[in-house]
Amino acid sequence: MSRNTRKQSVSTNMSTEPINYPVGCKDVSDDMHVDELIRRLKVLASNFQGMGQEENAYDEYVPLCLHLAEDGFLNHQSKDVRLLVACCIADILRIYAPEAPYKDQEQVKTIFKFLITQLEGLKDPKDAAFKRYFYLLENLAYVKSFNMCFELDDAQDIFCSLFELIFQIVNDEHSGKVKSFMLDVLCPLVSECDTVSNELLNIILGNIVEPIKTSKKNAYNLAKELIIKCSETLEPYIQNFFNQVLICGKDDCNLFIVHKVYDLIYELNHICPSVLLSVIPQLEYKLKSSEESERLGSVSLLARMFSEKDSALATQHTQLWQAFLGRFNDISVAIRIKCVQYSMHFLINHPELRNDIVDTLKMRQHDAEENVRFEVVKAIVATAKLDFNVVSESEDLLNYVKERTLDKKYKIRREALQGLALIYKTHLTAAYVPHATKKAVAWIKDKILHAYYMISLDDRILVERLLNTCLVPYQSDPYDRMLKLLYLYGTIDENASKAFLEVQKNLLLVRRHVTELLVCIRNNENKGDFDRQLNIRISQLTKFLPDPVKASEFLCKFSSDLKDDAQLMRTMEIIVSPSTDCKTCAESTNLVLKKLGPPVMTNLYYNTIKILLERTSSVLIDKEAILKLVTIINEVAKGSSETLNTLGLDKQTALERGLKLVSVLAFVFPSHFSEEQTLSTLIEMMGAITEDLQPLVLTSLTYIGKTRPIGQYQPNLMGILVPQCQNMLVTGNPKQGKEAVRCMHCNMNESAKNHTFAQDVDTLRANLDPKNSNYRTAIVALGHIAWLMPEEFKFEMKTIISQKIVRDLLVNPVRTEEDRLRNIDDWCDEEDLPEITRCMMAGMKATVRWILGLRTDYKSATKTFKMLTAFVETGGGFINAQVAFSAAEKSWLRLSAGSCMLKICEQKGVGDQFSPVQFCSLSKLMNDEVTEVRSRFAAKLHRGLSRGIPQKCLPLDFMGFYALAGYEKDKKQKMTVRSFMVSDVAKRREYIKSLMMTAAEKVAEQLPHIMPDYMLVFSVPVLAHNPKYTSHTDQEQLAEIKECLWFILEPLIIKNDSYSFGFYKTLVERMKNHTDALDPENEEANAKMYAICDIALGLILQRSTSFEMKDYPSEPRIPPMYFKRNEDPFYTNTRSYLPHDMQYAAPKKAGVTVSVVQDAGSKRNKRAKRDQVVMDEHGNISIDAQPTDANATRLEIPGIKSGESEPEDEESGGKNSEPGTRPATTTVTEVKSPETLLVSKSRKRPAETELVLESSEVEADHSNEGDEASSQLMEVDEVGMDDEQQSEEDETTENNNLVEHTISTEVEESSSPSDTPPTLTAVDTKILRKRTVVANNDNHTENEETHTTAGRTLRSKAKVTPPPPSSTLPKKNNARRLR
Repeated sequence: MSRNTRKQSVSTNMSTEPINYPVGCKDVSDDMHVDELIRRLKVLASNFQGMGQEENAYDEYVPLCLHLAEDGFLNHQSKDVRLLVACCIADILRIYAPEAPYKDQEQVKTIFKFLITQLEGLKDPKDAAFKRYFYLLENLAYVKSFNMCFELDDAQDIFCSLFELIFQIVNDEHSGKVKSFMLDVLCPLVSECDTVSNELLNIILGNIVEPIKTSKKNAYNLAKELIIKCSETLEPYIQNFFNQVLICGKDDCNLFIVHKVYDLIYELNHICPSVLLSVIPQLEYKLKSSEESERLGSVSLLARMFSEKDSALATQHTQLWQAFLGRFNDISVAIRIKCVQYSMHFLINHPELRNDIVDTLKMRQHDAEENVRFEVVKAIVATAKLDFNVVSESEDLLNYVKERTLDKKYKIRREALQGLALIYKTHLTAAYVPHATKKAVAWIKDKILHAYYMISLDDRILVERLLNTCLVPYQSDPYDRMLKLLYLYGTIDENASKAFLEVQKNLLLVRRHVTELLVCIRNNENKGDFDRQLNIRISQLTKFLPDPVKASEFLCKFSSDLKDDAQLMRTMEIIVSPSTDCKTCAESTNLVLKKLGPPVMTNLYYNTIKILLERTSSVLIDKEAILKLVTIINEVAKGSSETLNTLGLDKQTALERGLKLVSVLAFVFPSHFSEEQTLSTLIEMMGAITEDLQPLVLTSLTYIGKTRPIGQYQPNLMGILVPQCQNMLVTGNPKQGKEAVRCMHCNMNESAKNHTFAQDVDTLRANLDPKNSNYRTAIVALGHIAWLMPEEFKFEMKTIISQKIVRDLLVNPVRTEEDRLRNIDDWCDEEDLPEITRCMMAGMKATVRWILGLRTDYKSATKTFKMLTAFVETGGGFINAQVAFSAAEKSWLRLSAGSCMLKICEQKGVGDQFSPVQFCSLSKLMNDEVTEVRSRFAAKLHRGLSRGIPQKCLPLDFMGFYALAGYEKDKKQKMTVRSFMVSDVAKRREYIKSLMMTAAEKVAEQLPHIMPDYMLVFSVPVLAHNPKYTSHTDQEQLAEIKECLWFILEPLIIKNDSYSFGFYKTLVERMKNHTDALDPENEEANAKMYAICDIALGLILQRSTSFEMKDYPSEPRIPPMYFKRNEDPFYTNTRSYLPHDMQYAAPKKAGVTVSVVQDAGSKRNKRAKRDQVVMDEHGNISIDAQPTDANATRLEIPGIKSGESEPEDEESGGKNSEPGTRPATTTVTEVKSPETLLVSKSRKRPAETELVLESSEVEADHSNEGDEASSQLMEVDEVGMDDEQQSEEDETTENNNLVEHTISTEVEESSSPSDTPPTLTAVDTKILRKRTVVANNDNHTENEETHTTAGRTLRSKAKVTPPPPSSTLPKKNNARRLR
């Protein structure tokens, strides 16, 4: 009967009969009251929920189903009504599945869009109606209701809406069950559908890439699960999409994933690699694309995929991996950088790929682009930090970083050095370090310290910072800190130890300058003088800071803050106080920094003062640390195995290096050694160490005594020390004798000093016997006594030197067969020389020390020069000894004699007594036949020229010796000498720059005595009298001369901002107007000299890039010691002395006429004699110096009077001044009347007293102290000669190594001082104008620019000297000439 009823109901419905409702349900209508409608719908929904899925059991309710799907219900304003209707429809779809009562496609489409909108209610699980929404989702998932849409034309649009909604609403608050039902709804729509559109693919895949991946992690996880479950269905559609994009290049811009192709591949490879099996090989096409963006995208993708841990793609796709490696050499910088950036991941995660990566990095670390090299360093350092075993197994990686420490870009050098320092700190300071690790990074500390040789100040500041923070961490406790410091100094090489010394020396200098600044600010009573003094102090400090201009500005501000803030001033005084301990110093530094503003990169004031404080603060060394260090070394001396094991050094190395470290620290921090326990430990230590190490302790005590003699505050200790020193004088080796004398001299009280040394002199005199085993020790000790106490033992020493040393040892040595050297080579080690030969060398040095101590004994100095010159010329061949000297002995004697001559020449007074002939003879050692002699002599020359500028160094004359290095065939030696020369030129330019900044007008007259440009002038006589130059017509010899001249001209011309073509041209032309002072009547000698001048002028014309005849701070002058002025004051040498093939013409752009190719007209000479004063080739009044016996090459400081002397008679050639006086100095100036000529006589020496100029305060004293400090701490005594057993070979090796480091550096920096020319006055301009007009009227060939420039440069400030009688001219002609 029920079946009949259902049929009837259907028939009735079709004929608009009433709708049947389940039992208990009332009819519903969309126009009912909302509340009532909701109640009825709830009952209806409840009934639908209870219905099963029996077939045809509920056909009677089909009209009801259709009624509920009407628009009135679907679009009802109440969301609760809509929700209940949706639940009912979902149940209807369940009940009638698989044949739903809805047949019309539009109606089906509307219903499912309605259901999708209702699912949006799932987004808030806290909603009161969430259970019904969940029921709706569950129903739809259970029966796969959305599968009905497969038959619809717009099925993909419905699916897209559904997928988009689900991915949008899923969130953290949803339970796993909710998410599971969401997947159950979505998965069938993918896996059971005939096709998946790109739009649907875009929605699914868009959720696994950024930004959704990060911002909506639930959507990402849902999409991830969906892809995994439907991977087989999605694979062809995904492959087709990538084929269209990667191969065909068909980009649908409306799809989001088109722009995320590479990210999509990366994520899919993580989620489901199987879908990409045919996609990944296609990336090779993108790697080789012509579009940079495509190559970059594919490289980024593959780098990530290949480098990930456990990735096997590189082995699975070998061809693609090789294509990827090729991108390391891509033309695009961005691509090369991207490849390098992933190198760390390859090295750590894939051992099987390391060889390939290491090979590619080898190329990239030499990349032309700095950012690529920078990334190489970062990648390797990052690898070492994470897993040091990787780089220890492949040492090439750290070697790449080592090479980059010499990169031409500072940021790369900084990254490399910082990375190495952190590696050292991390791996070498740990409790246990594997041997392989130690071996792999043993060179790191050396390389970091080698960076101190860089030209850039930033490098030196960086090394100082790394020393305090990484190599020897200042935060460690004192004992541990000293252990690390001792280990560091005990394992670094010689060049690194020199760099460590320079670090300490610069710390001392900066602390001294800062102290002077604080004193200046504290004592500011005189306002005018205060400003001047403050500027001087600030200019001193700017040399130790980057960017001097900005540094000067910030230092002025800091000085103002110090003046106004008393607490800041007190804190700074604590920092620079010698008694401040490390902890207090560090805390005070932090207090100062807190007052400077926020520590950000934009706060340049903070960063500048921070650098100053870093270079000022002593955070490693204090009294406690020194005591710990001395205690550690004393324990080593006593043989403590525990201490040696902790250090990791053998006993001999630990003692030797430890005592050297103590001597360095004693020089820099002498006040920290004042504790009685420290001093007593040092003195006690001498009894436990060998004779070779005892001098190191004595050296330390000497430095301590120079600050404050130990005898003044620890007399008891001196009672122990003095007998030990006296015993060394009698029985010790030469090194012990030398240091014992110096130690006693510095530490004894004056009352006891003379009496003690008088006893020692008598004892040592008795040992002056060749048969005595301590003969050489006595010679060395007496030499030092004579030097340190010249007046106290003046007569005794003169007898000893003249008789015992010169007569009995140097001139008439007693040689036996035992003294015959079996070595037939030209050179040997000093230790292999016969003892008598070593005594002769010590005797030369003792004689020199005696001369240096006396200072004013010119007669003895002259005799000593003659004797030493004989040794230089013959190597002792003039001595009639029973056993002849071997070749090696002669080489050593030549070298020793030459070194002694250089040392005497450094001393004012006695050093001026050498003659031009002796000067040229000494220069021959630069071309000595023995390589070792050449190299060691060049090193001595450089040391003499570089220290104590301008007062305590060799005269400028000796810069001319460098020209002879042009003959050098050994490339390494030539490069070494060139580095010496460049260094000496740079130091003088820097000194001139500091002078010109503070007192330009006062020092302009003195510039010719310190300007490196005059190296050209002094090289001419040296080359002219060189034995290798015999004829001025020999083209082969002239070619060698050209090489020698360019060797010195290159650093003077190239990269010289102050280069003046006119100055050099005038300088050479004036030399040609003189004759050879050594043999003025020898035409051949003069022709040789003139040929050299022609070559020099040719080089100047050929190599100059600017021919501007600009002003120069100094007027060119010719030294009369080597050049004699022509008797004819009007003589102009215009002849060319070069062979025709070597002659040259001036470039057109030079705008000048080269005098050497001109012919002198007789009419011009006659007219000049009749009408004019002495004129040079430009028409200017000549200022060439008149010849005398000395060469004006030394700086005479204004305000300091030179020694008085009688005027010299120029016609008689001049005579030497009396002993004990300085030669009179007359310099040149512009003529003030027609009768006067300009004359310059006598060689000048700078005064040794304190400079009056501000410029001297800027540089001279501290520079000299620093140079002396460096020399002393290198264990070369003050007279520059090592008479001990230590060979000089080490010194040459050090210098050569230093050159290698400097030359290999890719840093291309060169700064030259910008000298400010003198200013013309109104009177000068008027005279210049008159002179130019008259010159033009007289038909001179020079152009107006030449006249004007030459006239401008004629600005001197010296006294006017009357001309010699022979050059006085008629008054009326002069008046007419100047009119």
